[in-house]
Amino acid sequence: MNSINIDMATPANFTQPAPAASQYSPSLSISAEVKKLADIAIGEKCVVRQLVAPSGMPEWLTQLEDIGFIAGEPVTLMARGAFGGDPLVVRIGLSTFALRKAEAACVLVDVLEDSSMNKVAA
Repeated sequence: MNSINIDMATPANFTQPAPAASQYSPSLSISAEVKKLADIAIGEKCVVRQLVAPSGMPEWLTQLEDIGFIAGEPVTLMARGAFGGDPLVVRIGLSTFALRKAEAACVLVDVLEDSSMNKVAA
């Protein structure tokens, strides 16, 4: 009879995932610029800074956190809707979601800048 060895995730063999910022190359750094996710350009790489809820919709914070909008997570705007730019297609971590502009405006992000483009050729 064959036996099966199941390796359970215990504190001894469980490793924490690396922080989100480490997924970027060393040439990327966080700029001093903070923007709303709704205002970034398509393809612009950012990191979630914090969430802010509109006064009438405090439950949006929980909903956004539940789908992965957590401080330190990498986020990129992939596309905008054709008419009026709504909805926004957003990649957060390894997942892709469609968000309304009002929801995306609740996510404050730090824009990542490519420091290799800022270097002057010697």
